Order: sequence, then C-alpha cells, then structure tokens
Amino acid sequence: MGFWGCYLVGRSGEPLIGHPALRDSRERLTLREYRADGWQVWSHPTEPPLGSMTALAGAARAPVLLGFVMDGACVAVEAAAPHSGSWYACLGRAPMAALLDGGGATVEDLFLPPEDAAARAVRWAAETGQDVREGPLLELLRIEQPEWSAEELFFAFLDRLGVEGLPG
Repeated sequence: MGFWGCYLVGRSGEPLIGHPALRDSRERLTLREYRADGWQVWSHPTEPPLGSMTALAGAARAPVLLGFVMDGACVAVEAAAPHSGSWYACLGRAPMAALLDGGGATVEDLFLPPEDAAARAVRWAAETGQDVREGPLLELLRIEQPEWSAEELFFAFLDRLGVEGLPG
C-alpha cells in the first residue's frame, strides 16, 4: 500500500499553520518544504479533513492548493483562489478510476476533464502572479497510467504551476 495523505500548498511570509483558518489542523500539519517565492508545502493525514480550500483562500486572500495522494498512485487536486474560484483535478486517472470502482462515482463525476482543469490551473497560476502555459499542465493531467509515483506527479504539477522548488 502506498502513501495516503494530503499536501497543503500556499504562499505566506510566515508559516501557514499560523493562519487562523488552520487553527483546528495545526497539530497535524508538518512542514514538508519551502519553495521559491514564499511557497510552503505542508503534509497532513487524510483524517480529519483539512476543510474547504475555498474558505482558506478567501480567509488568506491568496491562492491555495491541496493534493490528496491516494495509495501513492493518484492525486485528487483541489485548488482555490479568491478571484478565480475553486476547481478539482485528477493526476493519474486510471488508478483513480480503480480506487473509485464500485463506489458509485466516476473520475468524470468528481473531476474536471483534463482540458478544463488545465485552463483553470492557468487562471489559478495567474492569480499567484505566474504566467504559465496550458500545454505542460495538460500533458500531466492527461496521463492515464503514471510511470511516476503520485508524489512525483504532484510535485511536477506544482513546478508547472510556477510553484517551483528552491535551487540546490
């Protein structure tokens, strides 16, 4: 069984766990890494849930993103920004479909099609001040059966959103 957990991504001059909207989750958040331009990546167990990314983006007045890694095979992405709103995407569509099998919902029921998700991701990135291209994002969103781990896929997605790792 692979990794199950969430990655919370946001930008702040101070640790995100200090934000009042995360008050109930502070003790379960662990800093994973700092990224360029003040971005932070925190990990969180799957239960209890972190809450609404839309509410956090509104309270923080800044874009945020949550990656829920399921069994190390796929990622449910929830992103929100104060102006461009929230959206849901899937990284690793075939493993996600297998995990959902028998539960009544399909990948298409829960997530935007790759083309729509890529367009929303570009708007989300623009709200962070990044000018990113849709093509590289779409390439990742269209992957049915990833050759990478879900974590690698998620961090590649962050890089393509302009949430780049620190040099070195």
